[in-house]
Order: sequence, then structure tokens, then C-alpha cells
Amino acid sequence: QVQLVESGGGLVQAGDSLRLSCAASGDTINSYFMGWFRQAPGKERGFVAAITWNGRNTYYADSVKGRFTISRDNAQNTMYLQMNSLKPEDTSVYYCAAAYTITLPTRLAEYNYWGQGTQVTVSS
Repeated sequence: QVQLVESGGGLVQAGDSLRLSCAASGDTINSYFMGWFRQAPGKERGFVAAITWNGRNTYYADSVKGRFTISRDNAQNTMYLQMNSLKPEDTSVYYCAAAYTITLPTRLAEYNYWGQGTQVTVSS
């Protein structure tokens, strides 16, 4: 059982940067693929980025490619999402998730564990 806790959200202006963290407990994350999703009010939760267990491969939604960077530190049992050049449309609750799988997961149903989310608000 993995417990995930996100942090680092907040209110920023368009063009600013934020770094989200996802701290894991209960189990080590080095056996899990990890991912970030986001959900804006009135919308479904959508994929943002994913990273393989060893950090060598990553995958991004087109909407964040080139602006966001996912990374992980297995020694610290933590995953990160560096968000640069933020836009108002990035405003959402951001969730981290862990998947025990053999392929890079991009769908909600592929993930086994979820955090409670952290709010990111980008003003124009």
C-alpha cells in the first residue's frame, strides 16, 4: 500500500513557475511507474505526465510538452513536476499517482494509488 501526498501548489501569475512534489510512504516507489494528472472544475481528470520506475523515460500530454518536466528521486521516495511558463488554462487540482505495471501508463484506470491533490491557480 502506497500513500501519496502532493505539495507545492499555489496561486501564481501567468508565466510563472511552480514545482510540485509527491511524497510517498508505506512502500518504496522504485517499483512503480508514476504520473501526474489534473482536474479543472467541471472537467474530467486528465493525464499530464508519466515517468518510468527508473526515470529514464517520460511522456507528456501535448498541452504541457516543453513547459512541464516530470522527475523522480527514488532515494527520497518522491516525484516532482516542474511547471514553467504557466498559463491560466493550467489552473487545476493536480494529483500524483502510482502504477504497478509494465508499460508506461497514461490512463486513470492504470493507476493503483492516488494522492489527495494540490490546487494550482494561474491568474492572467
